[in-house]
Amino acid sequence: MGRAVKVLQLFKTLHRTRQQVFKNDARALEARIKINEEFKNNKSETSSKKIEELMKIGSDVELLLRTSVIQGIHTDHNTLKLVPRKDLLVENVPYCDAPTQKQ
Repeated sequence: MGRAVKVLQLFKTLHRTRQQVFKNDARALEARIKINEEFKNNKSETSSKKIEELMKIGSDVELLLRTSVIQGIHTDHNTLKLVPRKDLLVENVPYCDAPTQKQ
């Protein structure tokens, strides 16, 4: 697969993740501008090493957004209601007060 195709896939993936993570949050959805800006600023990059570094950063950001960001909705002046996405809770391990010793 060509590098241009991989870059385009990352661009689309970042935007899809942004739409899922910041759903119904108009202000946070403006991250679109930052994503577009970063890709535009680096579109003339020719160094393979630099492009790989930028791709790694983009992939890391996408993973971080997808696995670590939880939306909060202000219900009053000092209360937030957390709205985790279903896919975010799949891999959570239940908390255990008394961990067992591994045999």
